[in-house]
Amino acid sequence: MSAARPASSTAAPAWDRPKYDVVLLGAILALVAVGIVIVYSASAVYAGARFHDGAFFLKRQLAFAAVGVLLLAAMMRLDYHLLRKLAYPLLVASFVLVALTFVPGLGARVNGAQRWLRLPGMRFQPSELAKIALCVYLARSVGDKGEALKDFKIGLLPHFIVVGVFAAMLLAQPDFGTMIVFVVLTLLVLFVAGARLTYVFVSLGALVPVAWLLITHSAYRMRRIEAFLHPFQDRFGKGWQVAEALMSIGSGGIVGVGLGAGREKLGFLPEGHTDYILASLGEELGLIGIALVLGLFAVVVWRGLKAAREAPDPFGAFLAFGLTALFVIETSINAGMCMGLLPSKGIALPFLSYGGTSLVKSMLAGGILLSISGGGGGYLKPAAGAVRCT
Repeated sequence: MSAARPASSTAAPAWDRPKYDVVLLGAILALVAVGIVIVYSASAVYAGARFHDGAFFLKRQLAFAAVGVLLLAAMMRLDYHLLRKLAYPLLVASFVLVALTFVPGLGARVNGAQRWLRLPGMRFQPSELAKIALCVYLARSVGDKGEALKDFKIGLLPHFIVVGVFAAMLLAQPDFGTMIVFVVLTLLVLFVAGARLTYVFVSLGALVPVAWLLITHSAYRMRRIEAFLHPFQDRFGKGWQVAEALMSIGSGGIVGVGLGAGREKLGFLPEGHTDYILASLGEELGLIGIALVLGLFAVVVWRGLKAAREAPDPFGAFLAFGLTALFVIETSINAGMCMGLLPSKGIALPFLSYGGTSLVKSMLAGGILLSISGGGGGYLKPAAGAVRCT
């Protein structure tokens, strides 16, 4: 009998196997491509009227996407463990950058909110990159603490202080939506890392009355709640955004009115290429288009959680989970407000909405996920029993 061929000879050479998740990469690039097309379709008329160039926003979004692709390519080739060493410097830098938005001459106020820093030819929103810094910090902190997470003073209080400082600055801008993202992200990572359920749920319960007070003592937040509950009672006033978004999606039906044929972008739907880009997409590509985009996001979440489960170390596992949770939170809030399921908030749709900081942040986060996906191992596999999500 001839000798059996060694099993190793049937395996593909190491250099032939991708060192990153090609499915995740494909989903990210597909979302960016769809976003570029819809940004152009939704903004061409407005850009032509305001800037005398229908491709004004398209050109800028292409430039942002090019920067994002370069960052994504760089991050997916770098060892994500380098971020662990930078966790605290990144956190401090984020605090400083967000604080600089309040400095006269540096901070830019848009639509009543002081959220941006002025840069030559553009504005930069520090809170977007602070989201990644928070993910990196949480991943290092909870990964280092281990069982000490069950102690309130050691495991929870430091994280609550960090997110509390961010929350205070964000409320002062004001940016209530981003504050919610920071708080929910922190609680999710602590929950998955093994913090006591009692502490997590008590903390969540304590936030409910605080959020209620912040909403009821703010006139513009109450207007958004009223618009969410009764968008057609003040159709041309406070309910305008919600009503137009609902009509955009409703008029699209199953297959949409056709790419470029939407009517809501003719001055009816506000922010149709930014916060409400999903409504623009729904009008032109219909339910099928929305399902396609949400399906691509589902792929990103699936592969992100897979990267977390298979990460070779606690830092990589919790960083992958945090970044994936960030995509889930932002997508859920944006899609919810476009469909009238949540009050209107200024949360961009990752990878799709027009805006340099949001797009670059999303692609940077995607590059980190791709780096982790090539790490191998299995820290969060079921056998390890390290986190509840398994």
